[in-house]
Amino acid sequence: MIETRNLHMDYRSGHVTKHVLKGVDFTIKPRDRIGLLGRNGAGKSTLIRLIGGVEMPTKGKVIRRMTCSWPLGFSGGFQGSLTGYDNARFISRIYDKNYSEMKEFVEEFTELGSNLKMPVKIYSSGMRARLAFALSLAIEFECYLIDEVIMVGDKSFQDKCKEEFFEKRPDRALLLASHSLETVQQYCNRAIVLKDGRATTYEDVSEAVAVYKKL
Repeated sequence: MIETRNLHMDYRSGHVTKHVLKGVDFTIKPRDRIGLLGRNGAGKSTLIRLIGGVEMPTKGKVIRRMTCSWPLGFSGGFQGSLTGYDNARFISRIYDKNYSEMKEFVEEFTELGSNLKMPVKIYSSGMRARLAFALSLAIEFECYLIDEVIMVGDKSFQDKCKEEFFEKRPDRALLLASHSLETVQQYCNRAIVLKDGRATTYEDVSEAVAVYKKL
């Protein structure tokens, strides 16, 4: 289980403070597929970064009782001067994963070919997202944090991502931030709507989608 308790997040710019999250409380249970809905700037990516441990909240806390991926779509964890292969090797050491197995999976899943021998800093955002997807899937986390990038690449790659997350891993939890209402309705069993820094949880995904459309 992953639980957020009274989660606040503020950003300061000069003398101005922006209150992005204002006391967010919800729980991700094993096998949950939660769609995270909200207009641009509502705080979806911020919330996912906080749950993934990329940032620390201004107030409140995140309690993790499941292993949790880094936010897919966030590539700040890559060492840009290292190649795709080198980043994979580094991740394999951190998580005690066999590098040969990880390398094989990354090659097949990313379809990046010889680009894996190149420094990640020259990758496009789509290439970075492919690598982030592959490395997360290679570790087999109990909960995956997905920030919109499931729509990266051509239809073939999109279908591959959906197969890996929604068909091959039915026992894993997902938090999916997306503007694709069709994807959320098709794959999620619960939904959260973010508005004005507050999060409302809906057990009925269709109800959440209806609320989102009125924002």
